Amino acid sequence: MDPTSHQGRVPALAALRELLDHLGELPERARELLDVIGDDLHRVDSELRELDARYRALVEQIPAIVYVDLADESMATTYVSPQIEALLGFTQQEYIDDPELWTRQLHPDDRKQALDTYTRGREAGEPFTFEYRLMSTDGRQVWFRDSAVVIHDENGDPAFIEGVMLDITDRKNAEEQAAFLAYHDKLTGLPNKAMFEELLSLAIARARRHDMAVAVISTDLDDFKLVNDSLGHEKGDELIRQLADRLREATRETDLVARQSGDEFLLLLADIDRSGPPGSPDAAVLVAEGVAARVREALIAPFDLGDTEVYLSASMGIALYPNHAHEPAELLRNAGAAMFRSKRNSSGGYSTYAHENVDALGRLSLSTLLRKAVEQQHWELHYQPIVDLADGKTIGVEALIRLNDPNGGLVPPGEFIPLAEEMGLIEMIGDWVIEEVARQDAAWREEGLELELSFNLSPRQLWQPDVATRILTRLATRDVAAPRTIVEVTESTAMTDPDRTLRTLWDLHAKGLRLAIDDFGTGYSSLSRLAHMPVDVLKIDRSFIHEVHADEQAGNMVKAIIQLAEGLGMTPLAEGIETAQEWQFLVENGCRLGQGYYFCKPVPAADVLARHRRAGLQVVGD
Repeated sequence: MDPTSHQGRVPALAALRELLDHLGELPERARELLDVIGDDLHRVDSELRELDARYRALVEQIPAIVYVDLADESMATTYVSPQIEALLGFTQQEYIDDPELWTRQLHPDDRKQALDTYTRGREAGEPFTFEYRLMSTDGRQVWFRDSAVVIHDENGDPAFIEGVMLDITDRKNAEEQAAFLAYHDKLTGLPNKAMFEELLSLAIARARRHDMAVAVISTDLDDFKLVNDSLGHEKGDELIRQLADRLREATRETDLVARQSGDEFLLLLADIDRSGPPGSPDAAVLVAEGVAARVREALIAPFDLGDTEVYLSASMGIALYPNHAHEPAELLRNAGAAMFRSKRNSSGGYSTYAHENVDALGRLSLSTLLRKAVEQQHWELHYQPIVDLADGKTIGVEALIRLNDPNGGLVPPGEFIPLAEEMGLIEMIGDWVIEEVARQDAAWREEGLELELSFNLSPRQLWQPDVATRILTRLATRDVAAPRTIVEVTESTAMTDPDRTLRTLWDLHAKGLRLAIDDFGTGYSSLSRLAHMPVDVLKIDRSFIHEVHADEQAGNMVKAIIQLAEGLGMTPLAEGIETAQEWQFLVENGCRLGQGYYFCKPVPAADVLARHRRAGLQVVGD
């Protein structure tokens, strides 16, 4: 097949004219006839040249490969358009000279189907279309949509196969990306909730058949919103990516890690053997708790966000099939409920689902109660005395908020503060606490009682851009002196974003407020950072104080913290003192301040004043 064969016609006419001239003079009419024929042939030739140019423009400039094959067993190519080199790296001649090249370059996964389709189309003599991948010379996979027609000869037999190979790589990549995103999280590349739910259903079906267990661990990063609010969403995204990597490293190869949304992740532990020695704990529960413990350990190291180190923990909830649920949706729901319980009890831990202590409706009810409390200020402050351990006299009080439940009773902060943080209500609650502390101090001063005042700042409050001004403005309305006010920040909060915390603490200090690190020993403080913080009081967590006189390890830890505090110019304060023996140990080892049930439980403001009047501030053993 030669698209330029018409070019020989005009020279042939000239040769004919020359031959006739040799034969003698032509009649005039014959010459006129030849002139007409010559003009027609010139016009046809010009038109054919134009059509040829259009043909080449169409065939050789479109983003596709046009080919002509012999319709026999050889599958030899007689023509291929120049695009073959741009799309696959082969020259036209290389492709034509090697009849096996197309077959050889077919992707192994597509080869059989592509050859079968081509052969069936050739034998049927009908148009056919198929899709396949060819490997280019540089190793790329190029997707083609190949549409071909069979050209028959004058006897009706297949003679040629003419086809167009359209490059559809971009479309295929887009389809693959769409399919990937349908079941994966774009930010982390982890499976998403949709894939997790499908694999969970399959895992439970296998577990039913083989009497095995399945565990779901719902994981939620603590204080992630604080990172987003303070460092920006770009840093927040980087933190999520790093967290995903740590979760993959902490889990077993057979476990599935998925991102549910935001800072929430799901872990699927399938095909767990339930067998164990008689009387031993449930083996499946031990496996799930072991994975949760590894995740917790994996989060101890700080997250490196470029110019900032961030310490964060995660709260986890565990639910198992068949222990806690028999259906996928119920198992997911129970794992989430256990996670919320873990977050309420203490950040950074894990809880296993229990029917009697996790109630999603209770969470909904508490959310409603919280909103009403903020609107109608259904709050109450109780005050726990802080005593000088040398003589047991009260020198100050720590304000502790309680939620008044209209149905009766007081809800302690551990039950509602995490939810208030999550709902974004904590700033309004914190502002009310400071205003109430200032009002109560003014009332006590009128009665002749002047104490140091201590209250806690949540992470969101601490990172407000104008936190010092907000505090001082509210204290000033009641003439409360800043040096009598101690602002408490938990160790974990202080270490979440140490650089920013340091700037905030220095700002508070510069404006005359005193500072305390609460729950010291439960977080992961950098001592070099602690040394540069303007902290006045270091509060030793109650977990170290329990039976400190009898527990040698705890005793050594408390001694070290007391020495650390004194070395840094801070006053050590022991929390949770419950016995005279604990008190004596602390006095003997130089701890200056303390608080706990041995001295006084948190009490309403009126009781603080009554105790002052009754005992002249002496509250020991009361």
